[in-house]
Amino acid sequence: MLLREARIADIPLMAEVRLSVKENALNTPGAVTYEDYVEYLTHRGQGWVAEVESRIVGFAIADLQGHNIWALFVHPAFDRQGIGRALHDTMLHWYFSQTAEPVWLGTAPGTRAEAFYRKAGWQQTGTRANGEVRFELEANRKEQ
Repeated sequence: MLLREARIADIPLMAEVRLSVKENALNTPGAVTYEDYVEYLTHRGQGWVAEVESRIVGFAIADLQGHNIWALFVHPAFDRQGIGRALHDTMLHWYFSQTAEPVWLGTAPGTRAEAFYRKAGWQQTGTRANGEVRFELEANRKEQ
């Protein structure tokens, strides 16, 4: 597996990964646009992709302006191979090198993603209006 910074040219393949997931599926595929990806990669934060045999199989994007994790997704065919954790750790290392502000994210309740974040040290802080579990992580609480 290769982890590297995401590039604009990666967006179509990142979107394919996003649309492939079974949990936290995007109910309205057009709700997240190409322009959204560009904005988050070039103005709001930074992103990374995971490649296996030159194929993008996962990606993560941290939003430094909104202090949240905008995306962390792995293609279902590559689940449980450590790709999500590698993207997670790389993204948080970068995020906390930029700011000491806590970071937050939302994920659907009762999912493997919820269990993943709990295991990684995220603290539940409530429920979002859309029903997602809201998690926060402080710099001194992240796992090393």
